[in-house]
Amino acid sequence: SVAFSPDGKRLASASGDKTVKLWDSTSGQEIRTLNGHTRGVNSVVFSPDGKRLASASGDKTVKLWDSTNGQETLTLTGHTGPVKSVAFSPDGKRLASASGDETVKIWGTALDAVESNPSEPRAAPTLTETPRPPPDPDWDPAIVHELTTLTGHTANVYNVAFSPDGKRLASASDDRTVKIWDTTSGQETLTLKGHTGYVRSVAFSPDEKRLASASRDGTVKVWDAANGQEILTLKGHTSQVMSVAFSPDGTRLASASLDKTVKVWDAGSGQEILTLKGHTSQVMSVVFHPDGKQLTSASLDKNLKVWDAGSGQEILTLKGHTGNINSVVFSPDGKRLVSASDDKTAKIWDATSGQEIRTLKGHTRQVMSVGFSPDGKRLASASLDKTVKVWDAMSGQEILTLIVAGGQSFQQ
Repeated sequence: SVAFSPDGKRLASASGDKTVKLWDSTSGQEIRTLNGHTRGVNSVVFSPDGKRLASASGDKTVKLWDSTNGQETLTLTGHTGPVKSVAFSPDGKRLASASGDETVKIWGTALDAVESNPSEPRAAPTLTETPRPPPDPDWDPAIVHELTTLTGHTANVYNVAFSPDGKRLASASDDRTVKIWDTTSGQETLTLKGHTGYVRSVAFSPDEKRLASASRDGTVKVWDAANGQEILTLKGHTSQVMSVAFSPDGTRLASASLDKTVKVWDAGSGQEILTLKGHTSQVMSVVFHPDGKQLTSASLDKNLKVWDAGSGQEILTLKGHTGNINSVVFSPDGKRLVSASDDKTAKIWDATSGQEIRTLKGHTRQVMSVGFSPDGKRLASASLDKTVKVWDAMSGQEILTLIVAGGQSFQQ
């Protein structure tokens, strides 16, 4: 995985070679190589203030690093399976990790801890402390520990998402359930049952009142995030649902499916508003434009399509890739799209006209992921050729090639 720092000045890359690398995104200088993990690193994220990095690894640990000097400040141990993903709470004071050991763990300082069952003694903190001064009090090694282990899933946990206010956490599992947890007490507040296939992702609505889940059972479910009641089951797809997204105002949902269609639903009534047909192969992802007026879908037919989210009219078909399209994202201002493809390129498109502005060539294997810097001036692409490339998003010029030796810069 690859992540920009909140200010866009640095990049962090996680690799199968057991390292995290920090890069200056302007000069291309490798600032640090963060060594310490003993197996591949699956995920890396910056804290909201950019001061820290968290990395999740197949070695069953999460590590925290000072993002300025590269110092390893903590190793959080306790998981008994590979750690798949990690997420900071919106205030940066807590960390959630999801693991193949069927648990979610929340980490933080004792100041945040409230016992869910005060009569039970807490296990000793399971972390390794470095003998250096802590970078800040929120993550002081003397008091940071595992606040709670969220147990209850009976299969791999693949995704976690904090609510916008940080008070709740949702987890999606291969046990076909979604669980909602109180992030302060660690109490499992709700178990959402109803899917008959693996649940791969979850998303809170912008107003935090609802939760949407997408499953391999071919449905999208909408749940009341307060009481766990299944509000809606959105049926209509004839194959697995691969992606689901709320519109920016939370009134609609879009879903992408292996049945080659995108569907738009009324998030309140569950009514199917639109079925967007035109792709000739499986649709892998769908995103709303930041203003909510358009949708873009990416398909294995090697095309991107832009749709009017109100009428369902196909506005544009963006052709040019000669391989499967793996991801698509809008620029922060919504004026451009960038797509990543198996044809070893990323393409930049004018989101209004559909014109192909640039083809970014340089990778020697499939491009799996792409993202804009927060200011929209640069792009980062991650490829199976074990590199991350940084591009000028206006000119298409390759600014940097970040070589991640010995491992993949993107892990499937």
